[in-house]
Amino acid sequence: MTKRYIFAGFGGQGMLLIGKFVAMANMLEGKHVSWLPSYGPEMRGGTANCSVIVSDEPIGSPMVHQADAIVAMNLPSMLKFENEVKPGGVLVVNQSLIDRKCERDDIKVVYCDANHIAESVKNPKGANVAILGALMAADEVCDTDKMIEAIRIELGERKARFLEGNKLALAAGMEAAK
Repeated sequence: MTKRYIFAGFGGQGMLLIGKFVAMANMLEGKHVSWLPSYGPEMRGGTANCSVIVSDEPIGSPMVHQADAIVAMNLPSMLKFENEVKPGGVLVVNQSLIDRKCERDDIKVVYCDANHIAESVKNPKGANVAILGALMAADEVCDTDKMIEAIRIELGERKARFLEGNKLALAAGMEAAK
């Protein structure tokens, strides 16, 4: 089993971070993983995306072309990556910032009001984790407990105070996508 993901948005929206969450959660499940970031020189406000590959076998290349699932956090990301979802794959769209509908009918499209969900659980910076929850509801990314453990590990001691808010955002995103 091999799964390929792309997480894309503006710098500062947390796409690289949720890619790390997915990689760590699957490492905790004993999978082979790769995480490859890509971002412009301006970082915050510029484009940022990462590719994550999860496999039962060693991974030869971290490059993703035809992803099983893509998260598009903003319109430029959707325009750039929606055709990179393989037929039968999943596209998760942040409808808080994207008012365009996907025109493909050969993929599953999940529209997630990620910013509103994050605000509703009193975690306004948790839109990235809310949309991750929507992805988890739409595609078998990993076990929820492993994802929460991965979030705890990646946040570390310095940012441990954000764990509860992220747990709420993850659960609310999963619920909204059902």
